[in-house]
Amino acid sequence: MIMENSSNRKEIKRKFALWARTSTLERTKEWYEKDNCRSQSEFIEKAILFYIGYLSSNENQEYLPEVITSTLKGIVKESENKTSRMLFKLAVELAVTMNVIASDSDIDKLTLEKLRGSCVKEVKSLNGSFSFNDALEWQRGE
Repeated sequence: MIMENSSNRKEIKRKFALWARTSTLERTKEWYEKDNCRSQSEFIEKAILFYIGYLSSNENQEYLPEVITSTLKGIVKESENKTSRMLFKLAVELAVTMNVIASDSDIDKLTLEKLRGSCVKEVKSLNGSFSFNDALEWQRGE
């Protein structure tokens, strides 16, 4: 059977005798579909390639850390992008809220600066977790 591999090179699949324990073959029958393989042969081939990769990573200790580092950098970058987008949306909503409040407030600059300092202390004391209920209790002196 002729198959194309990932580099679009045609490879010939060959049939060969496989000697394996009955228990191993039973486990192969049990697991090949769970691994989304179309056949037991595909499952066995994937297992062989996986094991070859494992052996070669043991020979080349620099490969595995590089792959892990690269993967983690990708995950962190995507997480950073999502966090940045959410922070931007939150900043826009906060700006709208502040402008609505400011348009109806009669507060002088000195009082605002004192409030800002008090808020910094309060938020620090709550480890950054500050809710509307916390603000209500604080304003009411509870």
